[in-house]
Amino acid sequence: MAKRLILCNCSGTQEIDREGLEQATGLTCSQVHSGLCTTQLDRAAEEIAAGDAVICCLQERRIFEELAADSEAPDPAFTDLRDRAGWSDDPRSKLPKMAALMADATLNVPAEKTLDVVSEGLCLVIGASDVALEAGRKLAPILGVTVLVTDETDPPESRDFDVIRGNLRSAQGALGQFRVQIDALRQVNPAGRGPLTWTEPRDGAVTECDVILDLTGGTALFPAPQKREGYLRTDPGSITAVADAVLNAAQMIGTFEKPLYVALEPLLCAHSRAGKIGCSNCLDICPTGAISPAGEHVTIDPMICAGCGACAARCPSGAITYDAPSPDTTFRRIQTLASAYRKAGGEAPRLLVCDREFGAQMIQLAARHGRGLPADVIPMEIDVISGFGHAEMLAALASGFADVTILLAPTTERDALDSEVPLAQTIAGEGKIKLLDVNDPDAMCEALYAPGDPPQPVEDTVLLMGSRRQVARMAAKSLNPPDAVLPLPEDAPYGAVLVDTDACTLCLSCVSLCPSGALLENPDKPQLRFQEDACLQCGLCANVCPEDAITYEPRLNLADVAMTQVVLNEEEPFACVECGALFGVKSTVERITEKLAGKHAMFANEKAARMIQMCDNCRVQAQFHSKDNPFAGGDRPQVRTTDDYLSKRRDH
Repeated sequence: MAKRLILCNCSGTQEIDREGLEQATGLTCSQVHSGLCTTQLDRAAEEIAAGDAVICCLQERRIFEELAADSEAPDPAFTDLRDRAGWSDDPRSKLPKMAALMADATLNVPAEKTLDVVSEGLCLVIGASDVALEAGRKLAPILGVTVLVTDETDPPESRDFDVIRGNLRSAQGALGQFRVQIDALRQVNPAGRGPLTWTEPRDGAVTECDVILDLTGGTALFPAPQKREGYLRTDPGSITAVADAVLNAAQMIGTFEKPLYVALEPLLCAHSRAGKIGCSNCLDICPTGAISPAGEHVTIDPMICAGCGACAARCPSGAITYDAPSPDTTFRRIQTLASAYRKAGGEAPRLLVCDREFGAQMIQLAARHGRGLPADVIPMEIDVISGFGHAEMLAALASGFADVTILLAPTTERDALDSEVPLAQTIAGEGKIKLLDVNDPDAMCEALYAPGDPPQPVEDTVLLMGSRRQVARMAAKSLNPPDAVLPLPEDAPYGAVLVDTDACTLCLSCVSLCPSGALLENPDKPQLRFQEDACLQCGLCANVCPEDAITYEPRLNLADVAMTQVVLNEEEPFACVECGALFGVKSTVERITEKLAGKHAMFANEKAARMIQMCDNCRVQAQFHSKDNPFAGGDRPQVRTTDDYLSKRRDH
């Protein structure tokens, strides 16, 4: 059954063109109500009971869900047309924007992938005795509690939970699978009369737990501690903060769904080859330490990954992709918003990218208490801003958006954006991609309403298909003159390989280790070839080159020649002195002959030195027929028969 939009003008405070919206979206619309969450609750109940309802306001979601429960109807879907479009001081029509928002809201998005995390409620509380013991007493009826006191104190008289003393040396893991090491561990000795005592200290104790409540007030046990699930750290001097942490810890028991934020394709990874390090973007930028080297590629611990998306934004090869949602889903959302806006009669839309918490709240406050968003600014809420890389920014411009504004949140990981935004700005041109770092709704509105004509969108939009790298190239071609060669920042994932032909010996070590196939050989002649659009600028070829003959030029070559193979270096092959077959590089063979013939013990005589100038087959033949044949063996032993054996027996 098709979705049915349930409309309300919120006591006449916004204008909704019911017929225009119905025509633009192709969805059935209800009449425009005025008090659906107050005086018209009966109408709301009827609309919800009819099924497949989409309530076009989020403010009173709880009430509508209760109505659905009362009528035993399925929960309706929700989207926000009022705060994001209807409430605005912009006099222009809001119909194109509403049509775009509804097209995005009704887009089919694959369900996110998850794995189950089991917490049995084993909690380790760490801190000074005056705070940690009290927290342990509150948690003991709910969780299996062990309190690690870090100060000099006597064992408590109560044995309702375990108490130990020592120094926490290290901690690993996440919710449901923490592993900690403790030095100077002292446990309670419950034997004997009188006060309880501690056992003798011992180092290297190891234990496991599901939850860690850190009340030490010192250095966090993990990088980005606020992102480590199951690790609760708070100020021990704040009574309310400790109470909140205790309450949160008490709820961390049972089975939880952990989203699988990123997908990894090891074969595409350009981290390392033959012990030489190439790309380390993801390792350098991961805030939680979830990524670690694993030979020629990296590995990602899904339990530690917090889903910031920075690794996917910075990965040059596409080995790591954000999967909650996938890049394809993000591209479809971008294209759907732009296409629906234009089809509804809008021109030159602008994209506002924000997160679902801070950004959505800023828009709500701006709509209720300020000017609201301009009619041509379409908000696109995503889970993490840091995963919105240069490919997505360029894709938005190539889809028909005039510009892209990224609204930063206080919690946004900015390391990836510090590289991705300048890269996108260089490719897209001046004024088309902007960062908005404000925490005041009025300041946000002032920036979006700023006078001046926005850049004109592209005339011919691009169908966004393929990998992030392919989409970025297609978008760049639509935004720049044909055959343009754009200089890029130093850390860009696009560029050319430059070879010093005087130093290069055509050993082709770079070819054998190139992870993307950008460097290639010619099986018929000594030749080094290069396909520029495949180059990741990972650094492996320069690191492995024994002659230091390779350097890089960060750039984006939009000409078709970038997708073809060009020759970087070639030389004349050497002809075998025996059979004339071509092999090796003439200059290299001559250089080796000059250095070894008559100067090295193995090539002291003329015949031995001549083998340097032979192909593999002729060299083997020459060695086999030489007097000092290394393949020769001694004479074969005579076959021993039964007669030979019996002739040596004394009884015959």
